[in-house]
Amino acid sequence: MDIQRLEEFLNNLPQVEACNPFGPDPLVFKIRDKMFAYLAFDTDKPFVTVKCEPQDGAFLTDQFDAIKPGYHMNKRHWISVILNGDVEPEMIEDLCLSSFRLVVSKLKKSDREALQLYHLRSKYNQTEHR
Repeated sequence: MDIQRLEEFLNNLPQVEACNPFGPDPLVFKIRDKMFAYLAFDTDKPFVTVKCEPQDGAFLTDQFDAIKPGYHMNKRHWISVILNGDVEPEMIEDLCLSSFRLVVSKLKKSDREALQLYHLRSKYNQTEHR
């Protein structure tokens, strides 16, 4: 998967902030100050680390060579996906979106509601301009 494509996908999720808290690499993606993705690109095997349900992570690491337990993260709740491995780009995007949704589901109710309102406004603005 192309790193720029994945970075653009992550940045286009609602109210996502990208930052470099650990230096120039990796790029960390957050929603409401909660990390949901970690993109390491300054390595011979670029990868993205995302949050997942423990049973999903165990299944995925068994099924794909390019999916490993989360690099420098809690191995039960995070997986790392090598971008140029045996995982299709669409699936990598789906895993990132699932991570985003999982983190959003754990936010305070007021933050979740604010995100829903933002999403509704975005949809309304898109239909207004057609």
